[in-house]
Amino acid sequence: MNIDNCPRCGKLYVINIRELCQNCIKDIEREYEICVQYLRENKGANIQELSAATEVSIKQITKFIREGRISIANAPNMMYPCEVCGTLIRDGHMCDSCRTRLTKELSEAARNENERDHGNNMGSSTYSAIDKKRTF
Repeated sequence: MNIDNCPRCGKLYVINIRELCQNCIKDIEREYEICVQYLRENKGANIQELSAATEVSIKQITKFIREGRISIANAPNMMYPCEVCGTLIRDGHMCDSCRTRLTKELSEAARNENERDHGNNMGSSTYSAIDKKRTF
């Protein structure tokens, strides 16, 4: 029997597909139902209002949205925080600014790696790392 500590409450549980204990699964389902009911009655609510009214964390509400359990298609005020900077967004994991910055940083890192490989004529950073470890 595979057991683990629940990442949410810390209690021992038999490992399942949700990777939570049964009590936490029930709590999350209850939170979901509370959120859905509130949104049915308050269609113009934003995530902060929803969290305050239902006492469900913004992190959990965001998870419901990302899982597709709460749709924001017909909720013009519903946005959730960018995972990097916290700016409110309506889709994805990052805002446009963070996505642009990450893309730029990755391009620069790839260019620097390429220049370093061509500069020492090794063609691969693996060989470069091996050469650095060698003692002649």
